Amino acid sequence: MPEQARESMEFDVVIVGGGPSGLATACRLMQLGAEAGVDLNVCLVEKGSEIGAHILSGAVLHPRALNELFPDAADQGAPLGVPVTDDLFYYLVNDTNRILLPSWVPPKETKNKGNYTLSLGNLCRWLGEQAENMGVNVFPGFAAAEILYHDDGSVKGVATADMGVGADGAPKPTYEPGYELHAKYTVFAEGCRGHLGKQLIAKFGLGADAGPQHYGIGLKELWDVDPEHHVPGRILHNVGWPLGRVTNPGMGSFLYHQENNQVALGIIVDLAYRNPHLSPFDELQRLKHHPLFAHVLRGGRRVAYGARAVVKGGLQALPKLTVPGAVIVGDDAGFLNMLKIKGTHTAMKSGMLAAESVFDALERGDANTALDDFRGRVDESWLGRELRQVRNVGPALHRFGTLFGMAYTFVDQKLARGHMPFTLRDSIPDHDTLAPAAKAQPIHYPKPDGVLSFDKPSSVFLSNTNHEEDQPCHLTLADAELPIRDNLPRYDEPAQRYCPAGVYEVVEQPDGPHFQINAQNCVHCKTCDIKDPAQNINWVTPEGAGGPNYGNM
Repeated sequence: MPEQARESMEFDVVIVGGGPSGLATACRLMQLGAEAGVDLNVCLVEKGSEIGAHILSGAVLHPRALNELFPDAADQGAPLGVPVTDDLFYYLVNDTNRILLPSWVPPKETKNKGNYTLSLGNLCRWLGEQAENMGVNVFPGFAAAEILYHDDGSVKGVATADMGVGADGAPKPTYEPGYELHAKYTVFAEGCRGHLGKQLIAKFGLGADAGPQHYGIGLKELWDVDPEHHVPGRILHNVGWPLGRVTNPGMGSFLYHQENNQVALGIIVDLAYRNPHLSPFDELQRLKHHPLFAHVLRGGRRVAYGARAVVKGGLQALPKLTVPGAVIVGDDAGFLNMLKIKGTHTAMKSGMLAAESVFDALERGDANTALDDFRGRVDESWLGRELRQVRNVGPALHRFGTLFGMAYTFVDQKLARGHMPFTLRDSIPDHDTLAPAAKAQPIHYPKPDGVLSFDKPSSVFLSNTNHEEDQPCHLTLADAELPIRDNLPRYDEPAQRYCPAGVYEVVEQPDGPHFQINAQNCVHCKTCDIKDPAQNINWVTPEGAGGPNYGNM
């Protein structure tokens, strides 16, 4: 690598990540500055090619945080999609049958009256426009690759990734060094399992007093459907089949009727599953053949596909969120109301509260100190109250399975209203839950029919994923021999199934099996970083602007 000095830029605040939490942080900071007559210099960097390029969610939006941030958001043209009209909850018994739960059974927290079904990517694009109009320096296509520290150990800022580095680590003719972005405070809003946030948690021991974080893998498709089968604003949430019989924590699925004769459908598979033969991608393909889905999809056209991990650990898994000079917000921190089955409003609120802590510190003249008041702000807000109320839902599903977990949730939420005199805790991280392949039930998935179900290559194509191929692999292995030496004989190398994009393959060659990484297929979901049983895979950021380019997702 050439010895070429990086240029540096100075800011009051640097925000890493252009999702709902990072954008809410930026907008709230600028609002506070304008109210106080203070000129703030704020920078937001986003690794996607544009704001919204890496954003994927169901999505049903609870508008509480958005309305707090922009009370006139609808009048300003915020793309809110369509209001929820029908709110249905099914238990899928098997591949044919289902039970519609009476409206009084699901807890109030799961209801969606007053919410919207929309494209979260489009909402983030709108938030990005608001941030820029307020004076935020928004830099898409720049991946924050390194945390910078002062001599006293406090966070100084971040450095963006070098561009134009070949796969062999040598500079190409297009080489450009990254930039150092220095700030009095840095906000990490990278989304689930953030590359830099993970480093902060490990370096400062932020998770020492918290339980293990838990995750799910969410996979989503967008379809244009026959208008006769489209009911704008109708949303369906489902539990049970197909995963109830193969893994204790199970899964949830959804079908949202959005605007313009489109539906969004998908699943969230709990990554605490035990069976190494399980393929979340193939479970989604199988799910679409259930009559509940097939009735809507037949005659339609699949137009988009994507996947990403989501946090599910809840309040018990929330790490300490601040270090001198920095704060972690959004999905990266673990803010998700699991019972509401949505996290955008909680992620946004965490960013808004962080903005208030940062602004108050700047007003006091503090720099690079720990924002010790941030957690208190969270606990005293409606965000903290929501997380406390639903704290036992996730652990109950982990402990008791789908049916008994739902029964416990009914008692916890409908009768005790989230005020049980105890807190359930999980102790086993998701990567430790796999059973040996020889002791697990094989799963035989049907071949895709090209009508309702499809293969991984054609799906990844719809995600518009692209990486510069001649660059260092961003899926790094601590031990390159481990996948074939250990994971293959014990777990039939589960990476070739849990990855929703066909990145990992076990390829037979004359000298034996080889572990192949097709990094250019990566949709940045982070599942491999989470679920690898040996924690041998470390996801690091590739060159900026690489990865999926989601539109309308």
